[in-house]
Amino acid sequence: MKTNKSCEYGVGDNSYKMAGELAGITQLVEDFYHNMATLKVAENVRNMHSKDLILSSKKLAYFLSGWLGGPKLYAEHFGGINIPLAHKHLTVGLEESEAWLLCMQKAVDKQNYEAPFKLYLMEQLRVPAERIRQVSTG
Repeated sequence: MKTNKSCEYGVGDNSYKMAGELAGITQLVEDFYHNMATLKVAENVRNMHSKDLILSSKKLAYFLSGWLGGPKLYAEHFGGINIPLAHKHLTVGLEESEAWLLCMQKAVDKQNYEAPFKLYLMEQLRVPAERIRQVSTG
């Protein structure tokens, strides 16, 4: 039985490639932060970030690069990271977590990804979002 490589998400660098490599991930992150800045429901989440999102955007794109099986750019430039612990100081309840996921869902929807990859990606992103919520100080 021949397998469709595009459906082997999470294997090697397949997810990274499906996301368009660094250029595609950078576009996803730009769309994500645009949604965070413009959606009223995400106002609390946006306020948790600095006014200038240049560094946050770079960090998220670099993190996603490695997280999706591509180059470990975050570690190369910023060192290791434990996502839940890095956000522990923030008050992240269900409302904030769902707002973050909504911003990401709208960004994912805007990308030219295969529909199954969009579903896969959002399922995977729910995991760190939930872990962050669980360790939140709120």
